[in-house]
Amino acid sequence: MAGRKAVEVYLDLLSQPCRAVQIFLRSTKIPHTVKLVAIRKGENRTPEFTGLNPMQKVPVMVDNGFVLTESDAILKYLATKYDVPDHWYPRHAERRAKVNEYTAWHHTNTRPHAAKVFILEVLLPRMMGQPIEPEKVQKALVELSGTLDKLEGMFLKRQPFLCGDDISLADLLAICEIMQPLGGGRDILQDRPKLLSWRSRVQSALKDSFDEAHTVLYRLRDKSKAKL
Repeated sequence: MAGRKAVEVYLDLLSQPCRAVQIFLRSTKIPHTVKLVAIRKGENRTPEFTGLNPMQKVPVMVDNGFVLTESDAILKYLATKYDVPDHWYPRHAERRAKVNEYTAWHHTNTRPHAAKVFILEVLLPRMMGQPIEPEKVQKALVELSGTLDKLEGMFLKRQPFLCGDDISLADLLAICEIMQPLGGGRDILQDRPKLLSWRSRVQSALKDSFDEAHTVLYRLRDKSKAKL
């Protein structure tokens, strides 16, 4: 469309939701520019960024003057607004509802449970200088295991992807969360062949955009392994 600017996104690629947004934009080739916001340096608290999002959180999207926060909302907006393959966020009511079903569940299951392991093993020790507490880590892993059981037994029971036969926004949000504990050197899928196969299918579907978005996390993983 004449006169339309490229979509602007403000991202910190250590953030799982930010990686999901970047991967989607890269995979769908929606014209965009990325503005990196280093939360560890407090760049999310500047007056400029606070003007975009008073909650001082990433990701933030600006599309021709329209500002939107929250990765779930951003991804669904982009998939609806732009000409992208239908499998991402199907127009068919029932298929779209299945994606919405997962994303509603995601925010109180996959996201907090995978993130908690990363917080306990990586963020608190490195940023706050707190020792790793094995009992808390073990409790978090038990909670996460319950979530992974449900991913296998409910969402992947009879289909290759979380919501059907092709990749969708649901898989994108889920994989970015499930990768997060890798920053501490922990692969939470190593003893789960069904989820490992799903991860391989997701990576194959996303091609180079997957590894590009996870470069920061891979570096963190390598540092964690070097300390062992």
